[in-house]
Amino acid sequence: MQAKLQEQLSPADAEVILKRLPERIQAALTARATEIEYPVEAVLEMAIASFLDTEALGFADCKPGRGQ
Repeated sequence: MQAKLQEQLSPADAEVILKRLPERIQAALTARATEIEYPVEAVLEMAIASFLDTEALGFADCKPGRGQ
């Protein structure tokens, strides 16, 4: 079975990831999403992408190692 590639996190996938993070990180990501009026899945995606590549805006832009 081949997995379907997605350019963005789905809300369901984001929820699964958030539930596995420490509560303080969940709260920070949720607060940031509320502050900038973005869906939490977009904020989570941006956080991961920026960790991997400081020049990335999201997963589609992410090229690990480029921004370091």
